[in-house]
Amino acid sequence: MAAGTISRIRLENFMCHSSLHIELGEHVNFITGQNGSGKSAILTALCVAFGCRAKNTQRAASLKDFIKTGCSYASILVDINNHGEDAFKHEVFGNVIILERRITESSSSTVLKDQHGRKVAHRKDDLVEIIEHFNIDVENPCVIMSQDKSREFLHSGNDKDKFMFFFKATLLQQVNDLLGSIRKNLNVADSIVEELERSIMPVLKELDDIQDKIKNMEHIEEIAHEIENLKKKLAWAWVYDVDKKIGEQTEKLEKLRERIPACQERIDRNTAIIEELRKEFIVKKENVRSFLEKTQEVRRMKEKMQHDIHEAVKLKMDLEKEHARGMQVLNKMNTRVRQLEAQVHEFQLKHMQQTQAEVFQVEDSIWELQQEINSANLSATRLSEEEKKLSEELQDIIKSISDIGKEIDEDGRRINQLKSQIEDLRRRQHDKLTAFGGDRVQSLYRSIERHHSRFKCPPIGPIGYHVQLASNCWSLAVDCALGRLLDAFIVSCHKDSLVLRECAKEVKYHNLQIIIYDFSKPRLVIPNHLLPSTTHPTILSVIHSENPTILNVLVDQGHTERQVLVQDYEAGKSVAFDKRIRNLKEVYTSDGSKMFYRASVETILPPNRKWRAGRLCTSLGEKIIEIENETAEIKKINSERWDRKGKLVIDRDNINSKLRTLKRKREDEEQHLERKKVQLDDTKKISIANKHDTAVDTSELEAEMMQVKEDIGNKELVLEKINLKLTDALREENDKRASYKNFIESAHAEMGSISDAEHELQLVEEKINDAQQDKAHYEGVMERKVLAPIKMAESELTDLQQLHQEYFEKASRICAENEVEALGGVGGSTLEQLSDRINKLNKKFQQESRRYTETIDDLRALHDKKERKILRKQQMYAGFRGKLNACQKALDLRWRKFQRNAGLLKRQLTWLFNEHLGKKGISGHINVDYKNEVLSVELTMPQDASRDTVRDTRGLSGGERSFSTLCFTLALHGMTEAPFRAMDEFDVFMDAVSRKISLDTLVDFAVAQGSQWIFITPHDISMVKAGDRIKKQQMAAPRG
Repeated sequence: MAAGTISRIRLENFMCHSSLHIELGEHVNFITGQNGSGKSAILTALCVAFGCRAKNTQRAASLKDFIKTGCSYASILVDINNHGEDAFKHEVFGNVIILERRITESSSSTVLKDQHGRKVAHRKDDLVEIIEHFNIDVENPCVIMSQDKSREFLHSGNDKDKFMFFFKATLLQQVNDLLGSIRKNLNVADSIVEELERSIMPVLKELDDIQDKIKNMEHIEEIAHEIENLKKKLAWAWVYDVDKKIGEQTEKLEKLRERIPACQERIDRNTAIIEELRKEFIVKKENVRSFLEKTQEVRRMKEKMQHDIHEAVKLKMDLEKEHARGMQVLNKMNTRVRQLEAQVHEFQLKHMQQTQAEVFQVEDSIWELQQEINSANLSATRLSEEEKKLSEELQDIIKSISDIGKEIDEDGRRINQLKSQIEDLRRRQHDKLTAFGGDRVQSLYRSIERHHSRFKCPPIGPIGYHVQLASNCWSLAVDCALGRLLDAFIVSCHKDSLVLRECAKEVKYHNLQIIIYDFSKPRLVIPNHLLPSTTHPTILSVIHSENPTILNVLVDQGHTERQVLVQDYEAGKSVAFDKRIRNLKEVYTSDGSKMFYRASVETILPPNRKWRAGRLCTSLGEKIIEIENETAEIKKINSERWDRKGKLVIDRDNINSKLRTLKRKREDEEQHLERKKVQLDDTKKISIANKHDTAVDTSELEAEMMQVKEDIGNKELVLEKINLKLTDALREENDKRASYKNFIESAHAEMGSISDAEHELQLVEEKINDAQQDKAHYEGVMERKVLAPIKMAESELTDLQQLHQEYFEKASRICAENEVEALGGVGGSTLEQLSDRINKLNKKFQQESRRYTETIDDLRALHDKKERKILRKQQMYAGFRGKLNACQKALDLRWRKFQRNAGLLKRQLTWLFNEHLGKKGISGHINVDYKNEVLSVELTMPQDASRDTVRDTRGLSGGERSFSTLCFTLALHGMTEAPFRAMDEFDVFMDAVSRKISLDTLVDFAVAQGSQWIFITPHDISMVKAGDRIKKQQMAAPRG
């Protein structure tokens, strides 16, 4: 049997049946019996079994009314064939599905069993699934036509009743009612959505007002931001100023300390010399003492002989003096005579002529002096130029040495910085937690663990510890963008923040950033129209965290959804400044550069060069190797610079030596030049004087000369007498000296070296005094000009270092040094300029702040809160509107399809109707008016010669009307599909002839169609031809 057909029906305590078993054939089944025998109860049972309501059967008001009087329950069992390709879950139910409907006074139940009677399902949805699978619609009059429906549709001549029969049979009424209810619900939903959309308009206006206030107050925030930045710069400017003074003081101290070795070396050298000379002095003094003891007697004899020689010498000397005075006077007189003769002769020559030779000699002298002056001048100029050239070369070398020294110092600082970075990366490699606050975070974790019972919810943090990057190439950019926010902790309430602050204070973790946030909030969903319209990734798109609270905080506090990442500088400038992208806050390059556009000002902040890898970077081993390689390269370059510096120092010393030599030569040459210039001036003066001498009278000179010659003769007589006395004195002196000489020679072996020893002793003593004076001098220099200034410089340096530490701690509490460097540093601004700028901006800030009672942060928080609330509502309402529009479009599409199918069904009905009428030579047409809901039948009879169309079936005979109605019904049956069909008392108003024609037509149609048919009639069906596809059953007569 075909799947979905009924093989057996069993009723128990249902309506008039206590127990009824009906076996049905696969094709045509006739059930006959007297009125009251319970024929119609079979179809009612089928309807109830397949889920029809009691009211729709038109036989009872409720299901309990179907229970037989006097019984407590009713049961309906229907065996449904489940063969073939269309079988429903054949592996579960087998070849037969047993449907059992049990009705009691208080309830009803439906059970589905397999072919062996085992319970498989009991839910209503399982029954609906079977009904939909086999297309069983018991409320369709073309599937089950009860008595009431037969009287209502088949035997009524009303066009509206026919239309309703057609409308129900083709399921158009069901679809029409469903589409109508949907349209009504859509209209109600549309009005609700419109009301919701209108309800947020006042809030949008309030949001616009807050935004206007924020725009008006943004310049106050910019002033406050600038004041904050200037305060940071001022704090570090004090540090840098002290740093500069410390550098200058350190350099001064080093120069002073460089003097110590030289002074100490000279002091030590003089000390050693003094010790050696003292030893030598003692030895020589002892030798002299021994010589003196041996020669005391010799000294006495020597003194007597010396006294005698002295007396003889004194006499001789007196005579010699007297003779010398006489000779001197005589010589003066002779000289005066010669002078007078020379003057006379000279004056005579000058008077007579000025010889040409003397003139030429003077001129030659002048010319030679001038040549020597020119040569000396050229030599001095050449030496001066050479000295200048060497000085310039020396300055260049000194500058190169200074530059190399600075580069070496810078490399040293860079190496220390890289070593610090390597240690930091290794700590992070061992423990990632230390990257976000150092060892203080570990101490804070232990404190939180000790106080965990005081927290409502455990704190989350540091934020950076819970964040992962999609790619390490963005680690530096993300670190620069989020900064201290990665070190922050998140708590769920204000009480937890106070407890966490106490824990931080306990471990001395000051300035801990604590964020209060609702942990129960789901992850924020940001619509595309609020994101930057660019292909470059945002920070939110490259970070990941398993905790949605972390991502929500980064969005609310860090605005990560509006911070865009780019690879290089040029791409960053294009995104930040050229395109004016909406919802864009800042742009960060992969190396940490920051770019943003505020109030028509384009700002670019350079990256922090100290950072090599962001704290979120996971490839720390590669970064460590990279930094170690860079350190080795810097050390290699530094070694080369030391070698170059040593060579330059040697060159400097050589040039200094050459410069000193040149300076001495130049000074000697300049002195020689000055002497020659003086000689030239004197020669010129003599030449001029000679030219102006005049002739003089010589008579007086000649008279004087004669008088002098007379005096000379007298003086010569006196000198001859003195000469005789002197000869005697010389003879006596010579005798005494010969005696003394003989005595001295005899004592020379013992006394020869005493004078040398005394002289050497005196020299040693003088050297000791000189060395002591030099030592005292350098000790004084060491004390006054080296040690005292060093002590003073060290004291000043200590004070500066203490002041630097104090300023550094204050500045560090205000901000980190890298923040100031990110702001461009403090170069070019003095402390006074920064202070004046801060005072002016503070006054301006106070003046502007008085205009507003609320802070911009409060307004922004209020704006963001309202904006998020409005955004959620707008998104929700937009979703409603989108779904309504989609539903409306789907409804319109289905309505068009419904109208097209209704037209097709109308044409199909006419074709099938004509096909059945044509078997008796009748033609007809069915008019269906969907607007007025009427259906009319038009027939053309073959015996009608006029071939007029009959539009009112009441004008036909009973048989013709019954046949046309049967053809209409069969046409409807041909348009519907069902595994089985049932008709009750379809022939009750037909005469015998019409009944026979109708039965034959029905049987032929049922056999030809192949589906299962159940016909119930109280009339005799003996005129129906028997066959293997036709099964007849007779119901038992009703009991009296």
